[in-house]
Amino acid sequence: MTINNIWQGKLVRLRGVELEDWEVLYTWSLDTELDQLTSSMVFPPSKEYYKKWTAELAAKDPTASPDFRWMIEDNAGEVVGTINSHSCDTRHGTFGYGLGINRPHWRKGYATEAIWLVLRFFFHELGYQKVNVAVFSFNEGSLALHRKLGFVEEGCRRRMIYTEGRYHDEYLFGMTREEFESNANFDRG
Repeated sequence: MTINNIWQGKLVRLRGVELEDWEVLYTWSLDTELDQLTSSMVFPPSKEYYKKWTAELAAKDPTASPDFRWMIEDNAGEVVGTINSHSCDTRHGTFGYGLGINRPHWRKGYATEAIWLVLRFFFHELGYQKVNVAVFSFNEGSLALHRKLGFVEEGCRRRMIYTEGRYHDEYLFGMTREEFESNANFDRG
């Protein structure tokens, strides 16, 4: 019997956060560069913090809000990253997302497919019309990915993040539902 799952692609599967995910999320937090690329450095959170945060995510009602976090698993069931929707504006039909792929899994197509799964859901199931993404200027991998995927660079907010003794810009990207649907880089049939 074939199970058709909207959250399953050819390379990855998105699933909700489970209680045991605290360990992988905590371990990733120990990689300073990953922390810088996806947000900004904070004081090192404790294991107890990650247990509590993960428990809150695991208990979240998926119908309560379109702001949601998924774990990204490869075909072997290994957690390779996380993606979350945020800034969901139902009135205007816009949303954003954040993405983190663990270092050993970079450049394997996991990010592309995870983004595609989330965009397809928001555009084709929830009726949103545009996605907005912000990328730090020093995150060359994410800048290249979003340009390759056909996101439109809509602007640059100067000096938005301070790390390693310097200020860095933040690039703003967007993609409409029509651009997503006509984009060969996202053509999954």
